[in-house]
Amino acid sequence: MINTIPAPDRATVERYLATMQAGPSGLDELVGLFDDEAVYVEPFGGQPQVHNGKSEIRAFFEVALQQHLKDVRLTLDRLDLDGERLRSEWTCHLPMFTAPMRGFDLLSLRDGRIVRLETNVTEFPPMRS
Repeated sequence: MINTIPAPDRATVERYLATMQAGPSGLDELVGLFDDEAVYVEPFGGQPQVHNGKSEIRAFFEVALQQHLKDVRLTLDRLDLDGERLRSEWTCHLPMFTAPMRGFDLLSLRDGRIVRLETNVTEFPPMRS
């Protein structure tokens, strides 16, 4: 059986990546993709950090978009079903790194909104000196 991703779900994942590339001007649209009670788990502080609800998610992305994701370029390499979740594999190009960062997100969606997002980094390159 082939796992086909519904078009609206694919569109949500693509919008998520696109709004991250928009910089601070995309913050409202980015946060709007999340459910009010969404959970975002990210590894960028050295160990997993959990952000609960839109206000915590907004606070994280507000800093990330202004400070860490400047001139980011993201590509969606693959999108699959992983049980009840979506698994999106991506490549992230940032000027601060010597090579692309690679990873995957596990997303749970409901009514076109992200209810849970877990970001996992599989390749974390060194920073430029």
